[in-house]
Amino acid sequence: MKKKSAPQSAFFSLRLLIGLFLVLAGSAILFASSLNSPGSATAGSATAVQPGTPMPDVVQLIGPVTLNTDLRDLPYIAPSHEFEEKRLMRYPHPEIPTPTKPTSAYERFESLMKQILSPLPQMPAPLLTFDGMNSAQSGCMCLPPDTDGDVGPSHYVQSVNSSIKIFDKNGNPLNGSNGTTYNSLFLTLVGTPCSGFNNGDGFVFYDQVADRWVASDFAFPGTLPGAGPFYQCVAVSQTGDPVSGGWFLYAIQHDPANPTWIGDYPKFAFWNSGGTPAQNAYYLTINLFDGPTLAFEGVRVFALDRGSMLTGGAANSIAFNIPPAGLGDSYSLVPAGFRTGNSPPAVRDEFLLSVDSPATGGVTLTQVHGWKFHVDFGTPANSTLGIGVNHSPNANITVAGFVDAFTTTTLLVPQNGTTAKLDTLGDKIMTPVVYQNRAGVESLWASQTVLLNYPNGPTAVRWYQFNATGGNFPATPVQQQSWNNGNDGLWRWMPSIAVDQNGNMAIGYSTSSATQQPSIRYAGRLAADPLNNLGQGEAIMTVGGGHQTHSSGRWGDYSMTTIDPVDNLTFWHTNEYYPVTSSANWFTRVGKFQFPAASPTPTPTPTATATATPTATPTATPAPTPAAPRAGKATNVAASSFTANWRGVNGATGYRLDVATDSSFTNYVPGYQDLDVGNVTSKDVTGLAARTIYYYRVRAYNGNGTSPNSNVVQVKTRNH
Repeated sequence: MKKKSAPQSAFFSLRLLIGLFLVLAGSAILFASSLNSPGSATAGSATAVQPGTPMPDVVQLIGPVTLNTDLRDLPYIAPSHEFEEKRLMRYPHPEIPTPTKPTSAYERFESLMKQILSPLPQMPAPLLTFDGMNSAQSGCMCLPPDTDGDVGPSHYVQSVNSSIKIFDKNGNPLNGSNGTTYNSLFLTLVGTPCSGFNNGDGFVFYDQVADRWVASDFAFPGTLPGAGPFYQCVAVSQTGDPVSGGWFLYAIQHDPANPTWIGDYPKFAFWNSGGTPAQNAYYLTINLFDGPTLAFEGVRVFALDRGSMLTGGAANSIAFNIPPAGLGDSYSLVPAGFRTGNSPPAVRDEFLLSVDSPATGGVTLTQVHGWKFHVDFGTPANSTLGIGVNHSPNANITVAGFVDAFTTTTLLVPQNGTTAKLDTLGDKIMTPVVYQNRAGVESLWASQTVLLNYPNGPTAVRWYQFNATGGNFPATPVQQQSWNNGNDGLWRWMPSIAVDQNGNMAIGYSTSSATQQPSIRYAGRLAADPLNNLGQGEAIMTVGGGHQTHSSGRWGDYSMTTIDPVDNLTFWHTNEYYPVTSSANWFTRVGKFQFPAASPTPTPTPTATATATPTATPTATPAPTPAAPRAGKATNVAASSFTANWRGVNGATGYRLDVATDSSFTNYVPGYQDLDVGNVTSKDVTGLAARTIYYYRVRAYNGNGTSPNSNVVQVKTRNH
């Protein structure tokens, strides 16, 4: 949450006039908002339901406003100076650091020896790192930065509290050294706080199926405590180009029935399982707090109509409130999204996870809670979340015991050279759940921060794999671990997890100790490694050159690890660090790495099932993921068509074809993005323009995964 240090009213009239001018100049259309009370539905969706069945809220998003302006041409609307006054939590804890005892010379020596004598890591070194946004560029005086980001075919888009900054994949900024502020991006959403009152908690992700970007933050006038009103601002790119391709802008009030409630710590995920009704939505989760009192009110879960938002159409959301009675000691639900592997099976409901955050520290917890969200935009009354009137979890998964990373405070992480400690955020799963469907085995991957040796520490990265084949939560994980790299004494926290197309997993996170500056590291495992361990060890992405001395201790709030959709193998991670010691002048870093191409691709691990008698029949192992095919010269070239050709590869059961008007594949020919053409080695491409240059590439797939892209072939259609 932010404390405003500059009044906003003096700017509002100017922003409103600028916004109105841009609306008229760009012929943008702002649709009226229809804010229905709980239990209401849109016209034509009245469907009989059983008495006592919880009804969803159906709320029409404000917008869209169509923004056709290149981001580099937007007027610069500076963010208001913001500062995190207090982190809103399920049960508030005093944000007072615990005392730090002096570090002895022996402890420093012991820490150094553990680093020297630790096993040689096999984790690959970064392929590239570059600086993202920093505090000075953000212009908001924010602490922490809320570092988030995602990667697409040609861009890396990073978000911090105030802004998004867009890079090419070599780290060159494309929308200016200071990026684009959320105030600039959402300026034309006049009549809502999104026009001039953006307040942070930014989030950005790439929709690899539609080749679109989604960026969002929340907005409200005034300060906290305060009465709002409180809104979520959502931008969906019109194309795969986030700089010049245009955006559709939307806004939605966090809870129209409770206008003084704010939605904190928003998390998004993309889910599209198809079928009837299609579970096709951008899922959003927020923690609800009363603005004037900051009292916890529950969790709100939204399904935003992705299909309509991709076309810039009027869109509804379907939302449920989970009251504290349905949450127990948990909050901060995180939705599941997918990037690699196959899409979820038809009509598969969205998954959400959370962990408990008790009122007191030191409690050993043994459960992860799971919810299923079924959405029906055609008949909203058929939508369901969880069980019963309080939307209780569908399942409670039993896991190895852990302790949340707090004592009487969350300011626990020591730093070298200072008594100032850092915030663990150790009371939640921080980043959206990773869903993967490989050879019919569906899995959910999640991570959190836990505290070892309570209350002394250090913190460690707890991670899980839950198999959910058939759409059901398991009783126990397939694997889990509290990763401390052989108990080397380093504090690890702020984790974010990702899984490549071969089932190899990596986690990026922050590290620090009384003898080391805060830094960025990552660790991982190959799918063939023994269970319950990050068998490839740890690598360093960025070594911090200093530490944070500000007494608030706020750090990160977010980090993010994602998979490159071009090859489905390269991991990208972004996080916070300090190159030099300062009070609050943070920096961020972006880096990428990849497991060796020859990494084994084993059979996906099935859900563990106890059996008294071993099966004598050997189990067939799926063929390895096929190699990339070789695309050949186009044939049968005409004015409006040509035949794309390629060589078949061993083990492939089919091929996927891309056709675009640019070699970077940001402008696809309609109908030819990731087109499944079956097990053939040629495809007629039709409906083209004469005298136009086109590009195509292909990928091979089988039940175990999809290959990297082939080479790119250029072809020019004939004149007539």
